[in-house]
Amino acid sequence: MGSLAKLVWLRLEGDEWASRMVSFKCKGELNGVQCWNRKGHGKVDLAKATLESCNLAFLAWSMESAERWKKDYGDGAARYRMEQIFKPFLGTRLKAGETMPVLGREWIGDGDLLRTTPLAMAKWLSDPDQEQLLSLCKRLMGGVFDGWIVKGSDWWFKSGTAPVPGDPGVTSAWVAGSNGERSVVLHLPRGRGKAEGLARMKEILLLKKK
Repeated sequence: MGSLAKLVWLRLEGDEWASRMVSFKCKGELNGVQCWNRKGHGKVDLAKATLESCNLAFLAWSMESAERWKKDYGDGAARYRMEQIFKPFLGTRLKAGETMPVLGREWIGDGDLLRTTPLAMAKWLSDPDQEQLLSLCKRLMGGVFDGWIVKGSDWWFKSGTAPVPGDPGVTSAWVAGSNGERSVVLHLPRGRGKAEGLARMKEILLLKKK
């Protein structure tokens, strides 16, 4: 699911991060993990990290959260909290009693630990329990979509690129968004990129240039 995993983190910790006004300086590498932007994103806050899809900012903040859960609630807290929120995207790849994968790049959408389908992602976004997430996403990403707006609406969009399971050298593109009443998810075939996904979503929703 690539960078759509960042939406799951926003569901889990977004309000906490927003209230703490988190920030991070992305230099392109963190503890051996490379950001997709090898030059780094520079200093980012939550909104910028989400819009620019900074992997390392989300990784750093999620690791801080996991340490806080352990300190406040015990060693099992991180696994329990993550299992509850990430369950729709784990399938049977993480079985009960199995050792939890180290909190790393897999949990921000790299690799194939987290998977979804357009229908499953749209259903997840449309769940009544996601009202708080949708509100946060609107605050962080609402109104502007790659220099365009959606005429007469309050849409926000999150794009991403993900490796194809079983063929990590090939990627596919995702775009997900919502206006609070309707959620849409677009997944392009293997080999298609994020720019094409953004362009296609513009066509589908009749975006109007600013």
